[in-house]
Amino acid sequence: MKRDMDLIRTILLELETVPYDENWKTVQIEGRTEEEVNYHVLLLDEAGLIEAKVIPVGNIKRCYPIRLTYRGHEFLDAARSETVWSKAKEFLVRSAGTVTLEGLKVALPHVVKAIVQSGVI
Repeated sequence: MKRDMDLIRTILLELETVPYDENWKTVQIEGRTEEEVNYHVLLLDEAGLIEAKVIPVGNIKRCYPIRLTYRGHEFLDAARSETVWSKAKEFLVRSAGTVTLEGLKVALPHVVKAIVQSGVI
């Protein structure tokens, strides 16, 4: 399955709206399959952006998010604006040819700084 950075951002935005109570959450994203969401929740857990409960079920792992981590909140705050998000992805594609989580972590602050300084990129 291909990693989808827009789905990763959508899952983070969704988790932020859920009150923290130490229980597992079920995330459903309109237009996305359970398998797609599950896979991306696993990626977010592996990246340290969320804390999740991972339960092996047969030959797959079911992933239930619990909360955003501090790093997850920091990333989401940088990625919240649709304008900043789009421009950061465009910048990465132009400069590196690909959009990665690590690339976004570097690009997002630069995009915000450029917008603040000049109003355009």
